[in-house]
Amino acid sequence: MRQSYAMASSRKPVIVRKFSRDWVAGYAEMGWRGETRTLEILDTTGRVVSMGWDQVKWVCYLRELGVPEGANPERLLQKKFSVRPRTPGLWLRLVLRDGDELEGIAVNDRSLIEGYGLLLIPPDTRSNTQRIFVPRAAIEAMEVVALIGAGRRRDSATGTGAQQPELFPATPDETEADGA
Repeated sequence: MRQSYAMASSRKPVIVRKFSRDWVAGYAEMGWRGETRTLEILDTTGRVVSMGWDQVKWVCYLRELGVPEGANPERLLQKKFSVRPRTPGLWLRLVLRDGDELEGIAVNDRSLIEGYGLLLIPPDTRSNTQRIFVPRAAIEAMEVVALIGAGRRRDSATGTGAQQPELFPATPDETEADGA
């Protein structure tokens, strides 16, 4: 029983979009190591499909696989933010090799300069697509639109706490008891 949980959590439902405009639905690992030259997908029929990263446009991690149909199986209707996002991270605009543009929020860490690609939060978080992995080989240009961070914290070490008056000042009875 424990082994089946490990296997279930290691593969997530995905739609892999290729530059040739066709796509593959199946299950893939969530993170890839730098030494893998190919992407392996366990498709819906149970076969392992292997493809090179140079063929992959993006990998969409889905809430549920369902029955993909039509020209947009990943149901990625919104590729750009219509308003400034609220999620903390780097707001990126990518231009892919085929001229397609995609925006998303990336974590502001070393994964931006290391690894085989970028993991983005898509503009429409209510769609079936939860995350998009874009391989570096698919990116022609990348622009940082904005750094969106959490609100600034006030630190008590900077002296901001000293300016605030006491909520319950000491009464004269308590000060006399302390001095006696």
